[in-house]
Amino acid sequence: MSKARQDDTGPQAKADPRDKIVDALIGLAAERPWEEISLSNVADRAGVTLAQFRDCFPSKGAVLGGFSRRIDRVVLEGGEATGESGRDRLFDVLMRRFDAMAPYKAALKTINEWAMSDPLALPALNQLALNSLRFMLEAAGLSSEGPLGSVKLQGLALAWTRVFHIWLADDSEDNARTMAALDAELTRGESFLERAEGARRRLEPLAKPFIGLAERFFGAVVGR
Repeated sequence: MSKARQDDTGPQAKADPRDKIVDALIGLAAERPWEEISLSNVADRAGVTLAQFRDCFPSKGAVLGGFSRRIDRVVLEGGEATGESGRDRLFDVLMRRFDAMAPYKAALKTINEWAMSDPLALPALNQLALNSLRFMLEAAGLSSEGPLGSVKLQGLALAWTRVFHIWLADDSEDNARTMAALDAELTRGESFLERAEGARRRLEPLAKPFIGLAERFFGAVVGR
């Protein structure tokens, strides 16, 4: 069998084109501003056609989603979180996420610079964070469900974003600034959720009559 034939059937030929496209975009983001990266640039770097690119992803933003899922997988496959409390386990999980992102910090700095200058990008990036952090909470033995689930998840996304900006500028080997910032954010969030849960419990009896009235009203409408 010829060497060319061997190469055609080797591991590189069998690589998932989605992985190649993610690698290409992140590699280019480490080299040039986000706005200067075209879809054709990514396809060329990945060794795929535009048609193949389109089959895998509809946009560069969607490729970022693929990158985010890759990081999630690294964290989720990294074993159980350590710590006695949910807060400690969440700290462990989120620091593992920063560790998984470390090889791509140059690219993430470029992407962040673009995001901070493009307000239209922020809602989409916030949704990416929510999708990831929902699983990070579960990995820590916590839940994003329940009456305050959405509040908890969005609050964590905001906290993550603030710490992420600190991490981008943290060049220390031990990530001391990042760990201190994450610790402070989780402490603040824990305190807020305790107050929010107390308020919810106090207000719940007052809301029940209105909830029952709404259920009867909508039930009657549907039954017509």
